[in-house]
Amino acid sequence: MNFVLAVTAQLAVYLIITISLNIEYGYAGIPHFGKVLAVAGGAFLAGFLPGRVGILLLKLFPHGDIVNIVCGQEEAGSLKILTSLDEALGQYIPCNNAVIDWLGGVIASNIGFALLLIIITLVSSGLLGGFLGFITSYPGIRLRGDYLAMVLLAMGEMLRIIGLNYEPLVGGTLGISVPNLYAWAGGELRFVVATVFIILIAAGVYFYAELLVRSPLGRLLRAMRDNEVTAESLGKDVAGLRMRTLVVGSAIASLGGTLYALYTGGVIATTYSRVSWTFWPWVMVILGGTANNVGTLAGTSAFVVFRQLIIFYKDRLAGFVPFNIVWLDTLILGAVLLVILLQRPEGIIPEKPTFTLRREKLLSIIGGDVKKGVGKEEDS
Repeated sequence: MNFVLAVTAQLAVYLIITISLNIEYGYAGIPHFGKVLAVAGGAFLAGFLPGRVGILLLKLFPHGDIVNIVCGQEEAGSLKILTSLDEALGQYIPCNNAVIDWLGGVIASNIGFALLLIIITLVSSGLLGGFLGFITSYPGIRLRGDYLAMVLLAMGEMLRIIGLNYEPLVGGTLGISVPNLYAWAGGELRFVVATVFIILIAAGVYFYAELLVRSPLGRLLRAMRDNEVTAESLGKDVAGLRMRTLVVGSAIASLGGTLYALYTGGVIATTYSRVSWTFWPWVMVILGGTANNVGTLAGTSAFVVFRQLIIFYKDRLAGFVPFNIVWLDTLILGAVLLVILLQRPEGIIPEKPTFTLRREKLLSIIGGDVKKGVGKEEDS
């Protein structure tokens, strides 16, 4: 049961991220190799914001409990007793675990308080992701191809380094605990509720992407991807479209990072590496098929399930490989990617071509419109 929950939760989180990448690259043709920027931004926000906001809300709307937070160890001579919310806020990083445990007790007894924090966190995450996407849109407007990919890759690495070295953000190298916003569910049921919540968000993102790509805007994204010069010659604002695409894609990816941090209960900057949150999503999208949300779902599912099976059964597989088992999933998935690129570069489920209407059909439509126009003139 725990294995199924873990796989399902990770699948839903990665689906949110790969859908955003598919919008940016598959449909708009933007090689976003800085995906980790938005994902880490959302995760860092989950580590920085909800705990502090929770304490501030308790200051504004006192819940009646006495603050008594024991921080440190008496044997080590570093015992602290925090008796006010101001002290808890001021010692949020040094006494993080103690403050988070106390705050979790408050959340466990007040589901409305928990839901309010979840809403504030997710809305803030989307806004932060959109802002990061807006920042990345500047090189996205001016650069193309390999140059854009390299700049976005460097920008994605910058935030991880900041999180690793700036302690007030997410605790620096030691990381930070995240408030258990699902504590009201209690015990193991907490992971079930968290997983269901992530699935609902992922389903909403998937259907939003489907509506987007089936709309006139989706056809415009394909036109920009296939030939920017032609799109511009028809009066389309390609620069503005690239900017909006990066803003929307980054906002969605930031939600994925936030949900993952809330699910795991902690944030460590080293967890959000470019391999896990940029390269792996690229593999999933290419594996399933670009510009195809169903293919993205298939590629993400195959990748996550296969990788988790290897991790889960690594002890049993250790005797069958002549190297350290921790590299098995990386080697196999890398080999699978090479095979896909060489033998089936369009992915498991290729993009469906958009056909124009036959000449006869177009003429019949034009003729019908002309007849309707003539009839209206005669009536008038």
